Amino acid sequence: MRILVLNGPNLNRLGTRQPDVYGTDTLDDIHAALQNAAGDDVEIDGRQTNHEGDLVGWLHEAADTGSPVILNAGALTHTSVALHDAIAIVIETGTPVVEVHLSNPHRREAFRQVNFVASAVTGSVTGFGLGSYLAALTAIQHAARPGRRGGAPSHATATR
Repeated sequence: MRILVLNGPNLNRLGTRQPDVYGTDTLDDIHAALQNAAGDDVEIDGRQTNHEGDLVGWLHEAADTGSPVILNAGALTHTSVALHDAIAIVIETGTPVVEVHLSNPHRREAFRQVNFVASAVTGSVTGFGLGSYLAALTAIQHAARPGRRGGAPSHATATR
């Protein structure tokens, strides 16, 4: 199985950008920890972009290939209807998409509490640093078990 780990704007600066908020792990550290936890049967395909259209294209790729997604959309979480709609396309195929955030947006500025993607994803894990990604991996592995349909969210709520 291949899992896409998609990271949005400014996440290429992890390790040096606001370490008091985001920690000192880099994206390379996160991807290596995921690969180590996933084992040899799983390919962790980690990607980062500062461009919304790249994330939309990669989500379309996930829909076409059935590759589960761990998504940290960064600041686009709070602004992007296009990401919401692209996630919905993936979910329609029965493929899980798990939203992650290193920090807990609900404990931060009011504008970070607006979330355009939450109502589209299978589930969300926030506030645990690297542990958010590892918990998302566990959730995807659980959802991918035979007989489970991991894509459809159990309920949808929008935070606006």
